[in-house]
Amino acid sequence: MTSMLVTVTKGVFRPLRISNNAVRRLHVSSSAAQKVAMSRFEPHTELSYQRLEDNVAVVKKRLNRPLTLSEKILYGHLDDAADQDIERGESYLRLRPDRVAMQDATAQMAMLQFISSGLPQVAVPSTVHCDHLIEAQVGGVEDLKRAKELNKEVYNFLSTASAKYGVGFWKPGSGIIHQIVLENYAYPGILVIGTDSHTPNGGGLGGLCIGVGGADAVDVMADLPWELKCPKVIGVKLNGKLKGWTSPKDVILKVAGVLTVKGGTGAIVEYFGEGVDSISCTGMATICNMGAEIGATTSVFPYNSRMSDYLKSTNRGGVADLASKHAHLLQADSGCHYDEIIEIDLDTLEPHINGPFTPDLATPLSKMAETAEKNGWPLEIKVALIGSCTNSSYEDMSRAASVAKQALDHGIKTSSKFTITPGSEQIRATIERDGQAKVLSDVGGIVLANACGPCIGQWDRKDVKKGDKNTIVTSYNRNFTGRNDANPATHGFVASPEVVTALALGGSLKFNPQTDSLTGADGKEFKLDSPYGDELPSQGFDPGQDTYQHPPADSSSVNVNVDATSDRLQLLEPFKAWDGQDLVDMRILIKVKGKCTTDHISAAGPWLKYRGHLDNISNNLLIAAVNSENGEMNKVKNFVTGEYGSVPDVGRSYKAQGINWVVFGDENYGEGSSREHAALEPRHLGGRAVIVKSFARIHETNLKKQGMLPLTFANTADYDKVRPDDTVSILGLAELAPSNPITMALNHSDGSKETIQLDHTMNDAQITWFQAGSALNKMAKDLKAK
Repeated sequence: MTSMLVTVTKGVFRPLRISNNAVRRLHVSSSAAQKVAMSRFEPHTELSYQRLEDNVAVVKKRLNRPLTLSEKILYGHLDDAADQDIERGESYLRLRPDRVAMQDATAQMAMLQFISSGLPQVAVPSTVHCDHLIEAQVGGVEDLKRAKELNKEVYNFLSTASAKYGVGFWKPGSGIIHQIVLENYAYPGILVIGTDSHTPNGGGLGGLCIGVGGADAVDVMADLPWELKCPKVIGVKLNGKLKGWTSPKDVILKVAGVLTVKGGTGAIVEYFGEGVDSISCTGMATICNMGAEIGATTSVFPYNSRMSDYLKSTNRGGVADLASKHAHLLQADSGCHYDEIIEIDLDTLEPHINGPFTPDLATPLSKMAETAEKNGWPLEIKVALIGSCTNSSYEDMSRAASVAKQALDHGIKTSSKFTITPGSEQIRATIERDGQAKVLSDVGGIVLANACGPCIGQWDRKDVKKGDKNTIVTSYNRNFTGRNDANPATHGFVASPEVVTALALGGSLKFNPQTDSLTGADGKEFKLDSPYGDELPSQGFDPGQDTYQHPPADSSSVNVNVDATSDRLQLLEPFKAWDGQDLVDMRILIKVKGKCTTDHISAAGPWLKYRGHLDNISNNLLIAAVNSENGEMNKVKNFVTGEYGSVPDVGRSYKAQGINWVVFGDENYGEGSSREHAALEPRHLGGRAVIVKSFARIHETNLKKQGMLPLTFANTADYDKVRPDDTVSILGLAELAPSNPITMALNHSDGSKETIQLDHTMNDAQITWFQAGSALNKMAKDLKAK
């Protein structure tokens, strides 16, 4: 096969600071020529591009240059388009998002924080989606029934809190948040923030959809401007056309291999070029969804006919018509500037399999057999899993079913265990009606609930013991160590649904469906034809069961109760404000070695049930992180007692004795999920600072929101100077200011001392969060002053 062309070029951007009178983007406009609701569930709202157009006009006049698509959408949502400083990679933008979306695991803490604000109703359209708490065990119907019983208290809290504060509530079984948003809420030009890292899925419909922590969501729901560091823009030019076994998933698998898990940090990835039109709307969503794995702020595609077709197919023809009339706002300007350009030839792009243990280890399918044998990866595929928020569209299921149907026609079933996760109730109902679900079941698959399931570790896996080395392949987006089944020896690989289905038939990483044969029931060999499938159902979508709860017009009689004895929910107590003194003689709780994702900091899986109870969830703090002192997980020394204990226990011990502590970490610390628990937990247990070589974007922001100090080494080599038994002092905090370095003093146990320079990215407003004890404390103080 011809090798694929990938070129990378760097650009230089000259920033311009702008200042003039404000043009604020409004969420609702009465002056639009055609009135279209933002969604069918919110008929009182109105989608208007006029204010977007006004803001873009102001910014273009000030910057005096063409704009990229992402710049148009982002700057079009500025709170103050004329007075806002705009400097890619430097200035902090104050934005007015159109919508907030929350999944149930993160919504618990977000709603608890919103309740603490004392506000009566959310200020922007907001929704809660119950998708994270359903554990995969035996099958969709049984698993959903069990989840509703086990999580009754949490579901009741989210249901009543949503009703009380004007939030739409999607019940368990509705589907995965990102699929629901794509089907009902996303539209070209929208700005959405969601409390999940894969919120960028909505970029497949031409919107900027950005993953955040719950505290950011609270700001927006409280009608406060949302802050985001002005992103750089990476352009990905797509040439040619997808064909054969190559799918949209392979585009992002390749991009991940080029940019790595941190290459997109601080940037929006914007796709353009002739190849875009060869990709379906849901295929574009797949690419944007997994853009989270390269650290990108979000990803986006320009508005085109594929998006229009999807909008019409999901009963939003009015939105499509309105978007078409404003297409100039929904595409990049000719001659616009990208900070970096990656060029991909779709004609020669191969199917890829990424992994294990990291989503950026990209291997062409044709090279996997050789690579797997060379690295000693387990060749037998124990389980193949398709679906998830990344790949559960009608087209995905149709293409996978076309592969499965060929096997059935030859009388064979899968060699590996095989599971299917529909992305939504609408997808489940439609593929049952149209036959794909039956084909996938007949070939050996188990259809799971419309939920996240094994993708986020909600999998009661029984076929291997913890510690047993094994391989699984999925069409998911993330494959960190222990991510899917809590087994650190599981080698997780990520591919497209059609490739995963083929591998389930072959049963081995050595099987290449493009070249290798299978043996039918008659003993004859046959090769699989390239997968195919309609991108949209010819009969339209079947919505399935009605699983949406509208907020009542009058919520005054709705009560939201949190039992003081509950082990699932806990009302929040404000963190203590900074006392104005330097942080001196702090202990090191752990010096983390190597990759430390939010899964390492605050594990998911069985811990998800405690996401609404800060004290209980804090018992998983950094239990999966590797201690540089001994190379072990969850074993750190208590330097007061001299004994070793778990990370949470030692943290609690220090807190009980009034001893502040810090965490040290490596590169891209906190990559992965948007879960703010990874910031809340260290704060709750007495942590004051996290000091690392570099941060992932969302986690760094979450730490700031909770009053922690996220600091980086000015010289990354200084990480090696830190000894586990040091005491640490952070000095000069009274003079803390944007861009000013911070001094850290290390006191070694042998009596020697070292002074190290640290950097930070806090602006003036974020420094006040630290001083107040948290962003929520600052908000409460400001609201009280009003």
